[in-house]
Amino acid sequence: MSTFYDEIGGEETIRAIVHRFYAGVAEDEVLRPMYPEADLAPAEDRFALFLIQYWGGPTTYSDTRGHPRLRMRHAPFAVTPASAQRWLVHFREGLDSVELTPEQDARFWDYVTHAAQFMVNTAE
Repeated sequence: MSTFYDEIGGEETIRAIVHRFYAGVAEDEVLRPMYPEADLAPAEDRFALFLIQYWGGPTTYSDTRGHPRLRMRHAPFAVTPASAQRWLVHFREGLDSVELTPEQDARFWDYVTHAAQFMVNTAE
């Protein structure tokens, strides 16, 4: 049985998307302050592992970090509608950097747009 993870090219594709996303975050005046680490590589790895698991790949994320609890893990940060939109700008760049079919792109984009809205915890 094939998963969406397999269909899009597995770990290589997800890591490429996430790497491009974090390249944008590293230069973003709104988002970069939300990452206390000087090195974004650990955050990049965690996000890639989460997406790998979410889309049907290995469960390494939960095996090492437990349940994702996304809102709880992001609660210390003021996630505003504007920061969610900046997050989506960089994620769009990540998706555009890989070769997905229009259907695959739409499915991935639908998930991340809903996730970004779900994470908002502070008004402007």
